[in-house]
Amino acid sequence: MAVTSFALADYVVFALMLVVSAAVGIYYAWVDRSRRNPGNFLTGGRKLTALPVSLSLTASFMSAITVLSFPAEVYQYGANIGFYGLSYLMAMLITSEVFLPIFYKLEITSTFEYLELRFNRATRLLGTLLFIVQTILYSGIVIYVPALALNQVTGMNLWGAVISTGVVCTFYCTLVLVFFSLQLGVMIAGFLSVIIASVILQGGVINIFSDSQHGGRINFWDFDTNPLRRHTFWTVAIGGTFLWTSIYGTNQSQVQRYISCKSIAHARLSLFINLLGLWLILLCAVFAGMCLYSIYKSCDPWTSGLLSALDQLMPYLVMDVLGDYPGLPGLFVAAAFSGSLSTVSSSINALAAVTVEDLIKPYASMSERQLAWISKGTSNNYEKLLTNELISIFGVIGGPLLGLFTLGILCPFATSKGALSGVVLGLAVSLWVAIGAQIYPPPPEMSRPLSLTTEGCNFTMTDSFSWTSTHVPTLQSSTTTAPVLINNWYSVSYLYFSPIGTIITISVGLIVSVLTGGRKLNVESRLRLTKEDTSLYYLFKLIKDRVSTASVSECHI
Repeated sequence: MAVTSFALADYVVFALMLVVSAAVGIYYAWVDRSRRNPGNFLTGGRKLTALPVSLSLTASFMSAITVLSFPAEVYQYGANIGFYGLSYLMAMLITSEVFLPIFYKLEITSTFEYLELRFNRATRLLGTLLFIVQTILYSGIVIYVPALALNQVTGMNLWGAVISTGVVCTFYCTLVLVFFSLQLGVMIAGFLSVIIASVILQGGVINIFSDSQHGGRINFWDFDTNPLRRHTFWTVAIGGTFLWTSIYGTNQSQVQRYISCKSIAHARLSLFINLLGLWLILLCAVFAGMCLYSIYKSCDPWTSGLLSALDQLMPYLVMDVLGDYPGLPGLFVAAAFSGSLSTVSSSINALAAVTVEDLIKPYASMSERQLAWISKGTSNNYEKLLTNELISIFGVIGGPLLGLFTLGILCPFATSKGALSGVVLGLAVSLWVAIGAQIYPPPPEMSRPLSLTTEGCNFTMTDSFSWTSTHVPTLQSSTTTAPVLINNWYSVSYLYFSPIGTIITISVGLIVSVLTGGRKLNVESRLRLTKEDTSLYYLFKLIKDRVSTASVSECHI
């Protein structure tokens, strides 16, 4: 299990990806140099077609987290994380039918403009601040993870890698608006290089599936409804649907992309083309996790002390199986780095959009040219903040924000008092549960990590440890003490953080709205979802008209 280091060819491949990305950015900056208004900088002038926008949507949140953490998740907990594919589908359907029509017809730059139009300025400012905090925290780890990969495979100083990643991302996202096909292609190529080498090493795909089956990694048929279980069909499908709907339906990073399309039909099409990309990347990530287990089933490098974190598994595998092929390890690290470029670019442009539109423009009289330069300058300043944070709380903050927008769009009697009360309480409860989960982590009988072994290792281990048993833990008895019951509440699957925040926000918002005169409220039709806004309405109307026409024809006959 000797692992080699980067060769010259690896550095060349990695550097080439950066140079090409920078060249693309310079090209677009030069072409668009005469269009200095913030609308063009942030939304492409709303003249884009479905294909480039779909590539942008896919790359925006398929970051280094996907490249490194998803395979490690499969290695540790099994392939049922693949049910994300269903949650992706549900999220695209809900976004297409509920959220997209409202944001597109209002022609807004920041999604939080809607909150002021529907409720009041205080609601808009609260939503903006929550989004800024959420995005800074998330993007921090998106920069940290590929830096960790660089540290693992090249020996580069970890914080030196963090800083260099931040510098490149700053340059990249200042220049590039929507060109993500290169990054997406590099991500898929990096995955495929590892997968193909692993398949050859293990003697075929069937052997990898067989090893994964015997090791319990193919665990798709887990339909346990217990919400305390980390991953089951229900936690991934339901919790994932709420999570990804909050991202695609209300997150500024994604919304400002599909509203840049030249028509609502193109916007809807971009969502579903993007869905194909999400499925492809998820398939690669899940199978890469199976490859990890198949190769290290007898000698786990983490348990044996060769690695300090599970996120280092993929870089370790890369250097283990591709180290003799100069250039391929560089391709994989470029894949992780590409994910970060696209994700951080999306996040920073979104931060710039909400800062200019929600925090500067309403309070200062400036020309379009000045606002455009402020947008670009804001992008640079936010990048400096991103490297300071190492955690992501999309579920905790995204859930209440999803509930807030849902109240406005689907509940015509929702008031500003109800909206504010709901989002504050929803955020408080989801934060309480999430922080409690860190203090009282779920026990093995709930997280159920699968067994790993070091029995096949042919080297002497130092400071080795065992972290799982060789059998599935049994559930606790019903005679549980009060403290354990409290801890079990905190053991709810992390995928349910978003549904908890969303449901509490909507429930409290509706109750307070009814008590504060919401039934007398008269909301403009453009601010709420009507049946004419949905494609399903026209589909049903088309079917009804055809049935009616067929019936009339039969009567005439």
